[in-house]
Amino acid sequence: MAQGRSHEAAKPGASESASSVAAVAAVAAVASLDEPTRRRIYDHVRAHAFPLSRDDVADSLQITRQCAAFHLDRLAEQGLLAVTFARRSGRSGPGAGRPAKLYERPAGEVSVTLPPRHYDLAGRLLAGALVEAEESGQPPREVLDRRARDFGLALASDQPGAGGIGVLVNLLEEQGYEPQSAAGCITLRNCPFHGLAQEQTELVCGMNLHLLEGVLAGLGNTGMSASLDPASSSCCVVIAQRTTCV
Repeated sequence: MAQGRSHEAAKPGASESASSVAAVAAVAAVASLDEPTRRRIYDHVRAHAFPLSRDDVADSLQITRQCAAFHLDRLAEQGLLAVTFARRSGRSGPGAGRPAKLYERPAGEVSVTLPPRHYDLAGRLLAGALVEAEESGQPPREVLDRRARDFGLALASDQPGAGGIGVLVNLLEEQGYEPQSAAGCITLRNCPFHGLAQEQTELVCGMNLHLLEGVLAGLGNTGMSASLDPASSSCCVVIAQRTTCV
């Protein structure tokens, strides 16, 4: 997931989800590193434990200051570098000169997975469940399922309005499930935890089911329920009306 990024782009249409917009921005940021000079500058700054100025980069890489400034600013705009300002002389007050613009590796990260995956979320849920289980003596699986459901409830509580199918579909899109609604059934064409689910199917699919049950419980008025569908070629969970899904 990309953070701290700003760039000029056409405003997305109403049908585009926040996750798809973020994915496009992340792809653009990573793709920008295909330019050889920009990649050299990025690697050079990232390799240092302290911020570098435009002059530092230009001198080290034997390029013009104007070229260094152009690529450094593009990298900063796309969230690949962070910007700070400081006086390199250490002096302050009148006569100390203007602060220099410095560049360093950012605290956040830019990651791209296509289709969307959320292994970071799975890791947090699994690690939190393990720690709580060790402290409480409860079975780890029970703790994981409860924490996943609580996370789903929290996702639902952040949604605007009174809930309903439209809000549910938007939430699922934002979380990368790629929902497709037809005949009273919502098929989730993508599993955000696909790689983990391939290795630990029962554990991860159960976590996913409880997370989505929490979402449905939190929204409250969708008239839908979640269940496991192991035969599915996409996500192992299907969301359907409380009558039989056709």
